[in-house]
Amino acid sequence: MKKYLKSFLVLLSSFILILSMNSCKDSDESGDENAEKDDGSTVILNVYNWGEYISDGFEGSMDVNREFEKYYYELTGKKVKVNYTTYATNEDMYSKLKSGAGSYDIVIPSDYMIQKMISEDMLIPFGAQTIPNYVNIDEQFKNVYYDPDNMYSVPYTYGMVGIIYNEQLVDPEDYERQSWDLLWDEKYRGKILQFNNPRDAFGSAMYLLSLDINSTDREVWNKALDKLKMQKPLIQAYVNDEIFNKMTTASAAIAPYFAGDFVTMAYTNEDLKFYYPKEGTNLFFDSMCIPKSSKNVDIAKEYINFMLTEEVAVENAIYIGYASPNKLVVKNEYYIESMGETAMDILYSASPKDLNAEYNALYGTTCYESFSPDIQLYVNTLWESLKTENSTELWIHVTTIAIVVSVFALYGYSTYTKKKRSRHYRIKK
Repeated sequence: MKKYLKSFLVLLSSFILILSMNSCKDSDESGDENAEKDDGSTVILNVYNWGEYISDGFEGSMDVNREFEKYYYELTGKKVKVNYTTYATNEDMYSKLKSGAGSYDIVIPSDYMIQKMISEDMLIPFGAQTIPNYVNIDEQFKNVYYDPDNMYSVPYTYGMVGIIYNEQLVDPEDYERQSWDLLWDEKYRGKILQFNNPRDAFGSAMYLLSLDINSTDREVWNKALDKLKMQKPLIQAYVNDEIFNKMTTASAAIAPYFAGDFVTMAYTNEDLKFYYPKEGTNLFFDSMCIPKSSKNVDIAKEYINFMLTEEVAVENAIYIGYASPNKLVVKNEYYIESMGETAMDILYSASPKDLNAEYNALYGTTCYESFSPDIQLYVNTLWESLKTENSTELWIHVTTIAIVVSVFALYGYSTYTKKKRSRHYRIKK
């Protein structure tokens, strides 16, 4: 919906802006009055977040980062400029921070990655309790397994994984089973998508097989791998963000994805429907953190505090579409009206009543403490083996065959031509 239109408009606007800058270069070389000054009077706050994961002023929405700059100036009399960049996966973000390729003041990873970054001393323990608006976070989202003392993170969004299907392309008797097995249905070969990450892909197989997703037994993971191998011939592609476009354009019929994204996707394609699989599913939290690379910890904390104010949190929740852990958001009438009954039901009513208990039971601290780096490495190795096994793409096979056929055809044509020319020459003689 708005995400792809927005990308086009941004590109168009950028092109027009470049033309305008070139035409006005002689008359105005001062640039934006809010831009960073050479004397360093403007502090740069580097925020690293998922794509399309903050209200940014599109279609009349609040431009949260620009509003923070105004808010901070009014609060302190000092200028700050938010330098906002995005990443596609937790792993991309982690790799960049780990390698030292980027210095950031705010990052918003998912639960398991936050735990990993804490264990590797990559985050600053700022203490969520020191953030005044932290009182707006519902109690059930505090003291979770990855940050039991609320020292390193403040919840931003949460949600659950489910199955999105196109009711025009999937038979009722199949989606009415409300099961993960829809992703393994031979009937929909070539129309099924799967996550391009081991956490959620393995999760779909393990829930279907009633396996422990926190198991430290390699044989358990091997069973899940076997199930994913059975699925692989049916898969159109392993994707993440591309699920949005493929499902809204009906180029795929079935995909696992996050409930919050479905809310946005359904506005684009009314044929898309959603269910939480009866066998169980993954829960996730994304939280705001301050990495060790931060050079502006106090401003970063003020940014987090600003994000927890009711108006800002509501704008973000509406724009993003995911469930909010901020209790002011859930009670906000404008938010409820904007989201609509179906979205509210999927995001809140259909999810567990006690997220904290459900979450810790699912990913409990004991389980994750015993989920050793060796097992994590083993799972990643299994995932890579799945992706690379017989992974030569069909187009490569087709191209190879076409080249071989072309070579033989060219050889045959060349031979025929030579013979024809020789015969023609002999006749002429």
